[in-house]
Amino acid sequence: MAENLPAIRDEDDIDTELVLRQVLQDVLGLDAERVAEFDADTGLFGHLPELDSMAVAGLLTEVEDRLGILIEDDEVDGEMLETFGALLAFVTAKREGD
Repeated sequence: MAENLPAIRDEDDIDTELVLRQVLQDVLGLDAERVAEFDADTGLFGHLPELDSMAVAGLLTEVEDRLGILIEDDEVDGEMLETFGALLAFVTAKREGD
């Protein structure tokens, strides 16, 4: 699993990944074991029935709250939600930039 994830550079990146996994579990009601198996290529929007258009807003709001970032409406697109790796990369970049 870990070999497919983006390189983890420091403790903040580890925390970001753990928080993101927890948010996906909590907001979408996914099993912890299922979320633990997510790798960078795991499909999210369009692949997880639990992550529909209604769930996206709740997911992003919870990510903002737990990680202390602000996600602007114009930053939300299909690419950032396509895979776990894409969402993790986006959130990590937001934490580094804000």
